Amino acid sequence: MTRSQSRTRLMLSLVAESGDPRLVAWRERCDPVELWHAVVRGAPEIPDRWHAGAADAASRVDGVLRRADEVGARWVVPGSPAWPVALDDLDQVDGIGQVTGAPLGLWVRGGGDLTSIAAAPVAVVGARGSTTYGAEVASDIAADCADQGHAVVSGAAFGIDACAHRGALLGGGPTVAVMACGVDVEYPRTHAALLRRIAEEGLVVSEFPPGAEPQRHRFLVRNRIIAALSVGVVVVEAARRSGSLNTLHWADLLGRTTMVVPGPITSQASCGTHLAVRDGKALLVTSGHDVLADTFGIVDADLPAIGPGARRVWLRLGAEPQPVEQLARALRLGTVAVLRALRELERHDVVARDERGWRRETRVTNREGGVG
Repeated sequence: MTRSQSRTRLMLSLVAESGDPRLVAWRERCDPVELWHAVVRGAPEIPDRWHAGAADAASRVDGVLRRADEVGARWVVPGSPAWPVALDDLDQVDGIGQVTGAPLGLWVRGGGDLTSIAAAPVAVVGARGSTTYGAEVASDIAADCADQGHAVVSGAAFGIDACAHRGALLGGGPTVAVMACGVDVEYPRTHAALLRRIAEEGLVVSEFPPGAEPQRHRFLVRNRIIAALSVGVVVVEAARRSGSLNTLHWADLLGRTTMVVPGPITSQASCGTHLAVRDGKALLVTSGHDVLADTFGIVDADLPAIGPGARRVWLRLGAEPQPVEQLARALRLGTVAVLRALRELERHDVVARDERGWRRETRVTNREGGVG
């Protein structure tokens, strides 16, 4: 990905609203540079709004980059080493409502490495108006996941989201806040200190440029990013029409593990989660142990102390050798990241390699008590 292509994607993001299905249709026909040229000249099938905003976007881009530099944010695009390829799955599904497609790029604020943090994260989301029970459960689950080396992804909103971020930080792991505004916008205002700490110990990410204020529809748009970044999504408390169920639907669409926490049957705050279980849309979990077991298929104690990226690679391996390139394609990771994970596993004597590739070396007990 060249600097020119990255800049072109940025300009496109300033004229086309994130999640617009027309972006997916155009990207299937041409590359971003060709699309930008079509936007500038007002090609027949280009939306009038895109064409009308082209001149303004071209003049704004340098100012946006300057502001990003001032707040310590960087623009990451597909094709760059820092891009989490799991987001590309969004281009392979139909979407929900009028929202679909992978982002043109992501603004990232914080010192962490997005590809490393996104190796095997778990999303914990839920109601803004959470109960004391929900807040405690969300914090505990997030802390358990972080303690086992898994980043926790959430949306930095009131209630469950904030508890998930705080729990992950208490668990000693990184956490990722996916925003419906610019990465430098402290929203909600009362979460300013929390967002600063997330940026220090994890990452704050957004599709929207620095300075962009939150808008109502953008919360649903950003939910697809939370789901796509994660290996599994757990909802802790959700009313029947809760926006967090939208995140669960995205996770289901993308083939991620979908989970919910039960609550009292009399609680409206858990009505949506109970319906998800009844409809077969989610697994019922009661602890961080359940979340990790259902998401990764093993109990962490069954493996040595390895990182989440290495654990994800190990789960993909079997008795038959697989080349690094095949593993990378299946896991949607870069070959360098997969090779690094395999070397870590090799040091623990749980994998072996020959001229055909890599395979599991040891017999490890799985969660059902069988042998893997």
